[in-house]
Amino acid sequence: MTAPVVEGLAIEKTLGEGAGRVAALRGVSLTLTGGALTLLMGPSGSGKTTLLSILGGMLTPTRGTVRLRGETTTGAGPEALAALRRRHVGFVFQSYHLFPTLTALENVQLVLDVRGERSPEVRERAAAALATVGLTHKRAAFPRELSGGEQQRVAIARAVVGRPAVILADEPTASLDGDNGQAIMTVLAEIARDPERAVLVVTHDPRTLPFADRVVRIEDGRIVAEEPGPRRAASGPPTVPIDSEVRPHAS
Repeated sequence: MTAPVVEGLAIEKTLGEGAGRVAALRGVSLTLTGGALTLLMGPSGSGKTTLLSILGGMLTPTRGTVRLRGETTTGAGPEALAALRRRHVGFVFQSYHLFPTLTALENVQLVLDVRGERSPEVRERAAAALATVGLTHKRAAFPRELSGGEQQRVAIARAVVGRPAVILADEPTASLDGDNGQAIMTVLAEIARDPERAVLVVTHDPRTLPFADRVVRIEDGRIVAEEPGPRRAASGPPTVPIDSEVRPHAS
């Protein structure tokens, strides 16, 4: 049996104080293994992003245990949690978070720079990550010169360049139209074919369902259902070439 990449065991999280105190998560357990794309779906306020943040070591649980590649986050201080994130986790966000004064290649390479990697291969690894998402021809472009879909691809390349064990994506298609969203999910689904890597996508977008190996549903801070995704049951999701033209999202 494949060893878990991420384990969240009996996770509870309370937010706020006094009358504003809210139980955001109520005894949630979730395990992610390599080679699968898991969708975490639920309505607004259900605890999706809170759970993703705890699994990625950005938040600490009120109770429960999180393990990243067998390393527990329990009792870890800010520096230790940051080190765990750098070693094991790649994040993809709805709003891209690219540095506007850096090129696409430099935005990707920045992850390796922060990790202190200075070998001659660093630039080659960043270029290879951009090639993985079909953006070799945009390596010298600045974010303002890229469409929304292209910026999200750069964000995905940045997330994978450090070779993390898990990619955590928070609403990665929410700001994109249908074609862009399908292209992004195609990229994430291909990344999830790596048996050494898990991908978790937090979403309320039903267009992402065909790409899932597994679907987990959460409501009111509790997991209420779990089922195989269409990709697990079929030969694969509908795909579009990742190097195809991606049109800007119309506002």
